[in-house]
Parts: sequence; structure tokens; C-alpha cells
Amino acid sequence: MNTRACALVFGTIMSIGFPLNAIAIWILLRHHSFKSPNVIFMLNLAISDLLLASFLPLKVYFHATGDWPLGDIGCIVVHVFFNVNIRTSAVLITFISVDRVLAVVYPLRSRHIRTARNAVKAVILAWLFVIIFAIPVCIKFGMLKDSFCIKRDEVNHEADPSIIVQLILVLVLLVVNVVSTVLVFLTLCRNVKDLPKVNNRVNVMLLFVMSLIMFIICFLPMTIGPFIEARQTYLKCIAATNCCLDPVLYYFSLDKSRHTENMVVGYFKETMGLFSLMFVLF
Repeated sequence: MNTRACALVFGTIMSIGFPLNAIAIWILLRHHSFKSPNVIFMLNLAISDLLLASFLPLKVYFHATGDWPLGDIGCIVVHVFFNVNIRTSAVLITFISVDRVLAVVYPLRSRHIRTARNAVKAVILAWLFVIIFAIPVCIKFGMLKDSFCIKRDEVNHEADPSIIVQLILVLVLLVVNVVSTVLVFLTLCRNVKDLPKVNNRVNVMLLFVMSLIMFIICFLPMTIGPFIEARQTYLKCIAATNCCLDPVLYYFSLDKSRHTENMVVGYFKETMGLFSLMFVLF
């Protein structure tokens, strides 16, 4: 995959991810109550993905032209912003998985935990943690003197403590998602007559399967890339696809009215068809 192919991939992701997440935010704000912690997590995830898609035009321009017009400050801002949103997405997806586990496996005992107030606190802590953690990364990235902004990503950072911490964080989140998936699967395989009504077992399991797929395909390769001397630019192309896949989580996680469902399904068919075509071509 050459630089122009990267530009095409980022451009396709932007074209799909931006409208998908804008529609998701509109649906969440208009049709769902913020008394649900799940809605709060998904709204923040959609906002994070929308912001990520908003910065992709700059990457498209660089990879298409080979020119970076915004100088060192702009380079640092785009780099840090991209990484902040990727890490925030990983944390929020894990929050959604844990919330679903509590709702399905421990519905009664978790009622005092699964509150909107606790969800807001968790979201604020997640954003603060990722942003504060990004500060030393920002400083070290700014010290690199490669004349081409995005090429600084290709510098070997395997000895950097921040990279090791990122790897540990992603592995911990991955383990949480795996354990959550196993717990929910075992619960749904039992007789659920004594459990609160689970509207659709398939949708519940697909939510967890999608979360695992995104961690394995989107988040994990970008995190281990510095340790295996992989091209970070290519791995970031893959990581950015999560902003197109996250709206699928909303579809499987939320209760939907028929009108909203038909609208979302129709749009998903068109956009995900384009998304599949992109990977077939590259």
C-alpha cells in the first residue's frame, strides 16, 4: 500500500465514518434517554469517532500530496488527537461491554452501579486519563526532527515507556472484553426464565463479538506495531476503521423503534457495502 493508497483509505473511512457517527449522535440525542449508562457511553464514543473523522482530511491531504502545510504544531496536534481518540474509543467500548455484562449477568446486584451519574463519572475519568497520558507522548513526538510530519510515526519507539504502558492498557482492556464475552455467552446458554427479559440473544452476542473484532483488528496491531517494526502508517489506517465499525455497536445495543431501525439499516447497507469494497480492492 503506497501513500496514495493510504490517502484513499483514509478518505473512504472519513466519508463513511463522519456521516455514520453524525447520524448516531442525532439518534442518541433525539430518541434515547440519558438515564441509561449505555447511552452515555455510546454518545461519547460517537463524539470521539466524529472528531477522529474530522481530522482525517489532513491525513488525506498529506498522503495524497506529500506536503504538510501546518508546521510542527499542527503535526503534533493531529498526531496526539488521533491517538487520544483511538485510545478513548478502546476504553469506551470496554465500558459498553462491562455495562452489558452487568445488565445480563448481574441485573439485580448491579442496579446501584449502573446509574447515569456513575457513567458520567467514568466517561470524565476516561477522557482525563487519556488526555493526561497523551501529554508526555506529545512532548516526545515534538522532539523528533523529521522534516515530514507523518513520517515521524515510523521512528522506532519500542523502548519508550509510554508505548509499553499503552500496550499494557490495550491488553488489559482486551482481557476484560474476552472475560465479558465468556460470561455473557455462558449466561445466555443457561435457562434465562429467571433472568430479566433479554430481547435478542443474537444481538447481545454480536455486540461482544464486534467489540472483540475491533480490539483484535483495530487496536492491538497499532499498539504492538513498534515492537515488531511494522509500518505505523498502515496500522493507523486499520485502526481508523473503528470509527466506521462503532456505529454497528449502537445498532446491536440499543432498543430501536421501527422507523429508526429502517433508516439505520438502509444507511448501513449502503455505507458498509462501500467499506467492504474498499478492503477488497486493497
